[in-house]
Amino acid sequence: MLRINELKLPLDYTEDDLKQKAAVVMKVTPSDITSLRVFRRSVDSRKKQDVHFVFTVDVEVSADEKKILKRTDSRRVQESVFYRYEPVEQKRTSPFRPVVAGFGPAGMFCALVLAEAGLKPIVLERGHDADTRTRDVQTFWTQRTLDVHSNIQFGEGGAGTFSDGKLTTGIKDPRQHKIMTDFVRFGAPEAILYTNYPHIGTDNLVHVVKNIRQEIIALGGEVRFGCTLTDLIIANRYIHGVTYREESGALVDLETDCVVLALGHSARDTVEMLYRKGIRMMQKPFSVGARIEHPREFIDRAQYGDAAGHPNLGAANYKMACHPPHGRGMYTFCMCPGGTVVNAASEEGGIVVNGMSEYARDGENSNAALLVGIEPEHFPDEHPLSGFALQRGMEQKAFALGGGDYTAPAQLVGDFLADRKSVKMGAVRPSCPTGVTPSDMREVLPKSVTDIMADALLRMDRKLHGFAMPDAVLTFPETRSSSPVRILRDDFYECALGEDPLGGVYPCGEGAGYAGGIVSAAVDGIRVAEAILSDEHAI
Repeated sequence: MLRINELKLPLDYTEDDLKQKAAVVMKVTPSDITSLRVFRRSVDSRKKQDVHFVFTVDVEVSADEKKILKRTDSRRVQESVFYRYEPVEQKRTSPFRPVVAGFGPAGMFCALVLAEAGLKPIVLERGHDADTRTRDVQTFWTQRTLDVHSNIQFGEGGAGTFSDGKLTTGIKDPRQHKIMTDFVRFGAPEAILYTNYPHIGTDNLVHVVKNIRQEIIALGGEVRFGCTLTDLIIANRYIHGVTYREESGALVDLETDCVVLALGHSARDTVEMLYRKGIRMMQKPFSVGARIEHPREFIDRAQYGDAAGHPNLGAANYKMACHPPHGRGMYTFCMCPGGTVVNAASEEGGIVVNGMSEYARDGENSNAALLVGIEPEHFPDEHPLSGFALQRGMEQKAFALGGGDYTAPAQLVGDFLADRKSVKMGAVRPSCPTGVTPSDMREVLPKSVTDIMADALLRMDRKLHGFAMPDAVLTFPETRSSSPVRILRDDFYECALGEDPLGGVYPCGEGAGYAGGIVSAAVDGIRVAEAILSDEHAI
């Protein structure tokens, strides 16, 4: 099979056009192509008068492939290379079932790989199943009644379930191919395998995560919802079990010699418990900022020109960063075309916002996080969990500023740049389901952050003209883009108890400080599962 690169086609292309183009590059006839599969598709919108698709395709031909390779440009035509995930050898001999704490992307894929190897993991998830969780979230948004255990942060699928389901990542680990193909196997759109900015959409993710759970159960695993990890049972520097609290309040001890801590970035109480137990951890940089909202049609036109609205394009994406010569910069994160800004609170008396899109991405507005990094030297003190205090402080200030009823504070970009409090919203209608209160972002975020944001907004406006439109809405704060703490682990993925190794406990994913999104968290979950499968230890 051959891989053909850089095939440029118009927005209204047909499959025959694609086959014809591939045939020209290979110097064969279209009839010589026996099969064609899209490997990658991206949009080239650098010239607004010529927005087009760029394809990479894999083809099978009836002609001699070696001759084709000899007579064509090696940059355009190559042998196809495919990755196939090969499970590691199962060496674990322990009679105890592994326990996975957390059922977000890291815990989910860790449990799936363990289940596929026959280890029948037990998953403890403090939140509810996807259907119940969806009702809990809707109740919060409509009635302002927050369930601190089942919300946008906690529950089946983790924080990613109520997001855009974005699958872009900066890591190069080949395991991500297993993740993408597994997502499709469990119900995600096949387009995630080849589009440049793959996303599942929160409406699809709800069904996908349920299907993965059902597969784990079919393989002998268990998923126990409403169960919060409250203690580790440790003896002789090795894990012997866990204690968890059921939704009824009852405490349950569970014997095991293997615990995966896939807690997510918002399980602060559990991390605090681990710190009290003596689990070694350190401060980690994180980012804070706001969600910026523009009309979707404006972003589409800014990116695609007259091609905006073409049915094959969908809502437009953007990704920008501003890095001044000295000091910190600002970057956009988790852009949600045609999406909504959501109130993602998980603690009473605090507000945090995030973005969410359904697969169609056909909402009125498009939004993205505007984030500025905060280094540990700017934390309140040297305590390993000091970043939590910094996050909580901003979230609690926002709660008070919004009126104390989970209404989110918001400010117009024009008012923010003029350093004045907003008193009303403008032409851009905020999408946050709990509503917004016109406010002043400088009352919540540190001055060092807002100063950078004000400068960067103007710089980004030069890249995407109109980005700093006066009526664009800034809803804040976004504080949970990553964890401010890292639970230290060794080369075998096990953590430490003080200065000594702690056998059988595996920090994993975003909450432990080793990932930054759905795909990277899932990859880390697979890595940890492989470490468990390779461990021959048994009590």
